[in-house]
Amino acid sequence: MNDQRPMAGRVAMITGASSGIGEAAAHAFADEGAAVVLVARRGERLRALVRKIEDSGGRALAVEGDVTDAGRMREAVEAAVEAYGRLDHAFNNAGYASAGLPLHEIDDDVFRRTMDVNVTGVWNCMRHQIPVMLGQDSGGSIVNTASVAATRATGASAAYVAAKHAVLGMTRAAAADYGTAGIRVNALVVGATRTEMMEEVLAQDAGLEQRFADDSVQKRMAAPSEVAAAALWLCGDGASYVTGAAMPVDGGATAV
Repeated sequence: MNDQRPMAGRVAMITGASSGIGEAAAHAFADEGAAVVLVARRGERLRALVRKIEDSGGRALAVEGDVTDAGRMREAVEAAVEAYGRLDHAFNNAGYASAGLPLHEIDDDVFRRTMDVNVTGVWNCMRHQIPVMLGQDSGGSIVNTASVAATRATGASAAYVAAKHAVLGMTRAAAADYGTAGIRVNALVVGATRTEMMEEVLAQDAGLEQRFADDSVQKRMAAPSEVAAAALWLCGDGASYVTGAAMPVDGGATAV
């Protein structure tokens, strides 16, 4: 019996997949029929997630690795092609956040880590994902996780704000570069979301929780599944005329 689900026969690579938004996206894409290639540093958690997806009838592959490692991201893309023959979608979601310190108090290690994961990590992924998509008649679609911090200062650190501005710029440049080749590239402008990483940020400054909730006109944080649903839509056929976009998933934070 043919699988009639919207993503049947497609392959999606998702980074930061061991928890939070990435984990929610893994389930969302797999539920719609895609084979998912899941990338994160925590291999045991990835493999447990693969088992859950397979137990539900889905297809999944775990690739343990850090997005800051360009060679490992090349290997992750190669693993996707080797296992499933193609790469149709990529959700470059891995991130690292910091908050609670003014610019001059951020130490070099935190600054480098923030830029390496959020900016170099997206670069490392796209530079290997795009050549595969260029070799396919169907092109492909890429979604990068940005943030409300890509549009303004939010209470996150200056390093994080700078990094997410860079992600948005890289997304728009890639959309312009590859639009005629059938590759769409978009970014999610994500508001405060209840993830493991968010809990770590809030542990640094408990006062941020109310500030982040108040930033949304809905006066709450997002669930990871709400952000994952937006990434799924941007990758799907319903968004075929959407590229170079900064799509807010922020409870209205950028509307006011």
